[in-house]
Amino acid sequence: MAGAVCPACGVAVVPGYVRCPKCHRPLPRFARNTASPVGGTTLSTPKRSSPVLAIALAVVVGGGFIAFFALRGGKKSHAATAPATDQSAPADQTAPQAPIVPAQQAVSAPPPVTSTHAPKPGELAAALQNTLERLELWSSVAVTGTRVDVQSGSCRDAQLEKQLAAAAAAFKASGLTRVRCVEQSGAVVFDREL
Repeated sequence: MAGAVCPACGVAVVPGYVRCPKCHRPLPRFARNTASPVGGTTLSTPKRSSPVLAIALAVVVGGGFIAFFALRGGKKSHAATAPATDQSAPADQTAPQAPIVPAQQAVSAPPPVTSTHAPKPGELAAALQNTLERLELWSSVAVTGTRVDVQSGSCRDAQLEKQLAAAAAAFKASGLTRVRCVEQSGAVVFDREL
């Protein structure tokens, strides 16, 4: 099996890496019409629908929750005040006075509306993986419990960080709390809160 060699530092690199695992320089890409250096059959992955709709829906639902709680905390119910009596009226005048109405009790806010269309963590992980593949940041994305696991040779790449930041709100809305990126060698590059 023939492997690629990093032109910068000369380290042998397994085909499929976008950057050299030692010096992190971009590796030359093979043309799409040339044979891959790795033998065997190529399995084509089925095309999936665009993740834009799922991410947009998650952002709208998350924004709705944030707006609901932000606006709910800002409103305070004020007790109705009794009308002021006219002190300048003569004492001998017997005008009927309006009855004093007790102040209304503070009305409790309705329970928050839970969305039945919450994004599914597995679908969000698949959407992120498709996005990374389109950017040629070959990665596998999976959900383990409440954590997103990304396995990639590009964990330190700024574009991968940008895509994780863009998907963070949707992952939070689906109940996930952490994200971890592991290199192909098994070294954990980062493990942090979303």
